[in-house]
Amino acid sequence: MENNKSIIETLNDLVQINNDRIKGFENAIKELSEKNDELYDRTDLVNVFNNKILESRQLKSTLVQEIQVLGGEAETDSTVSGAIHRTWLEVKAAFTGHSEKSILEECEFGEDAIKKAYQTAIDDEDTPAYIRDILNDQKMIIDQSHDEIKALRDSVEQHH
Repeated sequence: MENNKSIIETLNDLVQINNDRIKGFENAIKELSEKNDELYDRTDLVNVFNNKILESRQLKSTLVQEIQVLGGEAETDSTVSGAIHRTWLEVKAAFTGHSEKSILEECEFGEDAIKKAYQTAIDDEDTPAYIRDILNDQKMIIDQSHDEIKALRDSVEQHH
């Protein structure tokens, strides 16, 4: 049971990080919608961000199921680091005038953080093999998402 406690804490950390990711992308959508610029249609970017929100909800759902199977309870509060990151996003956006590039840079920064969190959980020797398999599958999704955000950021750089 002691080992389960450690795994439950790790999985709960990943639930929290997915919560932060959802809030981060929700903030990014808000930042884009507040930017009043008819020269650029943002629906494609908003769609990408909405897909990431849906993705994190699905990842979180799987993690919560595993926590319950292990006899734990899923925590729903957001992490402090996530709150700090979101505040930083708002401050930076205020200085940069909500540019798409700065919003995408922030999203990429968030994707880097979640990739590291997943890798740490995967590398933890206490993580059972079947949980590691789930986390590896989820990390592949996160890696693809990171690459997509990075490619979008790069394409915005080339257009401006």
